[in-house]
Amino acid sequence: MRVHFLGAAHVVTGSCFLIESGRLKVLVDCGMFQGSKTLKELNYRDFPFDPATIDAVLLTHAHIDHAGLLPKLFRAGFSGPIHATAATADLCSIMLPDSGHIQEMEVEQLNRRRARRGNEPVEPIYTAADAVACMSLFSPVGYDDWLDVGPGLRARWWNAGHILGSASIEIEADAEGGPPLRVLMSGDLGPDAKLFHPDPDGPTGLDLVVCEATYGDRDRPPVTSAGRRALLVEEVQAAAKRGGPLLIPCFAVERTQEILADLMIAMDRGAIPRAPVFLDSPLAIRASEIFRRHAGDLEEGETLLRHLDGQSVRFTESAAESRSLERLRGFHIIIAASGMAEAGRIRHHLKNHLWRPSTTVLFVGYQAEATLGRLLLDGAHSVTIQGDVVRVQARVRSIEAYSGHADRGELIDWLKARRPVRGAVALVHGEERAITAFVPAVGADVVAPDRVLAPHLDDVVEVRPGTARIVGPSRPARLPADRVGGLDWNNDATAFLLALYDELGSAADDKARRVILRRLKRALEAKD
Repeated sequence: MRVHFLGAAHVVTGSCFLIESGRLKVLVDCGMFQGSKTLKELNYRDFPFDPATIDAVLLTHAHIDHAGLLPKLFRAGFSGPIHATAATADLCSIMLPDSGHIQEMEVEQLNRRRARRGNEPVEPIYTAADAVACMSLFSPVGYDDWLDVGPGLRARWWNAGHILGSASIEIEADAEGGPPLRVLMSGDLGPDAKLFHPDPDGPTGLDLVVCEATYGDRDRPPVTSAGRRALLVEEVQAAAKRGGPLLIPCFAVERTQEILADLMIAMDRGAIPRAPVFLDSPLAIRASEIFRRHAGDLEEGETLLRHLDGQSVRFTESAAESRSLERLRGFHIIIAASGMAEAGRIRHHLKNHLWRPSTTVLFVGYQAEATLGRLLLDGAHSVTIQGDVVRVQARVRSIEAYSGHADRGELIDWLKARRPVRGAVALVHGEERAITAFVPAVGADVVAPDRVLAPHLDDVVEVRPGTARIVGPSRPARLPADRVGGLDWNNDATAFLLALYDELGSAADDKARRVILRRLKRALEAKD
């Protein structure tokens, strides 16, 4: 068996793995890249394989960094089944069309700017219509049941405890003259402290475990659901004292529902002031309806149902309703997607309120490198949103306890429970520092150090009975390793221009400003 690492390699987005076994070609996930423009540009390129030759897709869960390019795959010629849990299929039925709609809107705005500059228009990666058509390929599976994917290849879904419907996928392939090859794709693994799901599970006795490492470099303080709620109460109380809005960029699926439930519990108990809570995300509103349908599958499902209808909750469906929130003053709470502030309505709320000292911005999920959320958390004094420079005077805060990902200790515990691992553990879905820190931890506690792999983008791992090793990319990598993660030149250029505007603004007079510009001009002219 050969496993091609086509995404989430030293980054936390773009999960996509091509498995070749015999004559079968199967994808596990087909996610969208997020972060720097260099990384996101990969979404527009051709796939590094022929989509028409893929026999099936095995999907771990519905998040866009795992499922977001499925409509593009369909548009490019894939016609096989997409196997996923029923809840994942339900969530994809709203998330993928929403993603297509966002791309259409953003490309429309981009093309207006390109037209003003005399540039040719660009096309969206896919449209909402492509996403709707793609849903015809979905085939629901249950947890714990084996599925025959094709001749000599089987798969089984295990609860990953990450979001509704999420799974780790066990893959078993017949091997000549011996026991089958067994591979486990972790997907995203949930933490111990969560409201709706049991701890992640999985099989033992594997030849290769591909494991996420989002928090491979850190252990979060132990916290219960009640303790996590107490952290939220502290932040809400502080935001209320500032007298302005509390903006919570939030993933529309799971995180929004958890935050909403905890806010309503805290208000009902008098721990925080009763204030309007605006759920300003059509996607999150529709996702909440799916949670209603699957409440019986969730731990604390009744708690969720009760608080989705809390008296302080306001749903804003239309764009006009969303824009009307700009006129509100005083303390109120706005929950809006996206969680990393890369798209969605949260961006115009940030644009309208970041410059106000009375505003609080509270992040409750992981912020990938080069995203707007990460820039704000890292202390940016100014940011560019929808082409405008916005001064950051709001209070920016974060609660890691609401993350949907296991931390280092929880990941190690999950990996230990998978032993014996006869071959190797391959680490994915982590930034460079997380992977670097997690490699020795896995080598000390799970398998021998030389059996911990950290594949780069487009690397191939060959799996044989009792062994797995990197055999190099089968074709030139789409990006060199040093350009996959972190900030790129676009981020550097934006930071430079913001610093330049600050310098010009603080100059004593126009004469001083001209001196600065002359120096820059001479530097540009001397570049050769």
